[in-house]
Amino acid sequence: MAAFSAVKFFQPNPTAVRSSDNHNNKPFLLGSSPSFLRRSLKSGSPISSISPSRTSISAVSIQEDNKKSLSNSPLNSSSMVITKEEGLELYEDMVLGRSFEDMCAQMYYRGKMFGFVHLYNGQEAVSSGFIKLLKREDSVVSTYRDHVHALSKGVPARSVMAELFGKATGCCRGQGGSMHMFSKEHNVLGGFAFIGEGIPIATGAAFTSKYRREVLKEQDVDHVTLAFFGDGTCNNGQFFECLNMAALWKLPIVFVVENNLWAIGMSHLRATSDPEIYKKGPAFKMPGVHVDGMDVLKVREVAKEAVERARRGDGPTLVECETYRFRGHSLADPDELRKPEEKEHYAARDPIVSLKKYLIENNLASESELKAIEKKIDEIIEEAVEFADASPLPPRSQLLENVFADPKGFGIGPDGRYRCEDPGFTQGTAQV
Repeated sequence: MAAFSAVKFFQPNPTAVRSSDNHNNKPFLLGSSPSFLRRSLKSGSPISSISPSRTSISAVSIQEDNKKSLSNSPLNSSSMVITKEEGLELYEDMVLGRSFEDMCAQMYYRGKMFGFVHLYNGQEAVSSGFIKLLKREDSVVSTYRDHVHALSKGVPARSVMAELFGKATGCCRGQGGSMHMFSKEHNVLGGFAFIGEGIPIATGAAFTSKYRREVLKEQDVDHVTLAFFGDGTCNNGQFFECLNMAALWKLPIVFVVENNLWAIGMSHLRATSDPEIYKKGPAFKMPGVHVDGMDVLKVREVAKEAVERARRGDGPTLVECETYRFRGHSLADPDELRKPEEKEHYAARDPIVSLKKYLIENNLASESELKAIEKKIDEIIEEAVEFADASPLPPRSQLLENVFADPKGFGIGPDGRYRCEDPGFTQGTAQV
């Protein structure tokens, strides 16, 4: 059954989550009815093609008749939608992301990393829920909070850690750092320091896929692009321009909003006229979906339908994942603006703890199997730090690479010759 159907698509009322402590009251869907939503997603017909009165948000009251009170885990309301192998893969990826970021904090405070470092703790369900569904040829475009997206896409932990250390063995040879992870091999098209600047890149990547398939007749090309960005980005022009372009050309892209409720120190509720971001999708004749971003199974089901929809040529989807970061905006942020009660509320809904509980209670994994995964991840992280620490710094000559396509672009030196012809140029010691 489609992930956007009423049976599978369970998530809290977006407004209720943001204004109260009730996270299990009603599922919310966009459209007049669940059956209409299913038909529109399968056919690719725009939800906003019906009358305005029917495109308004409607609460679909679907309560489980035999509601169980096993725990307060958000995963309890999810039906059995994964296999043992899928569950273990998700758990391993989420633990890898969390452990990696925890180690980054340690290394940052020990002076091994420089500049701003933005950690992903708490948001792992979004990265794992989406990216683990992709093929190697599919693309991911990230933000400045990009370490875990790269890890989920398959970039080795040692390459990401070395990049954070500024070493030549990093995935960008030490020139990208924390906010600019890139891997051509894994189709990670970059982290971007300025909000919104990755969305046009992702839109271009999706256009490339469509062009290759429809114009160049490369029938095996069905690649999908994921564009990750935060709630603060959704008030910027690139967001609206690219949603319009993607819908107009039916591009194979999924716009993933990681709404962690705060844009640095600005509350999402104070920064936008309508805090329900997913409602912006139908304005561009694309589905808009809100999902509980603290529940990896719910994220995965919505992601599966959105990715499949893009892959089969039905166009883009806007997915708002309501999540929460467990640390400050960056490691330089004392995190004094968010209320302790709010942080405690979301900490109790830790997506990794919830998944672990779900796997054990549903006999998909044993405690010993999960501990073995945690031990494996500890070893991977330790090896990554040792590798990064022992790796060499980039040579001086690397500063002059990837600046001009033609090295003559560095101009003419005092002796009248092109600077690139100076014997010291390739050693990075020429007067430039």
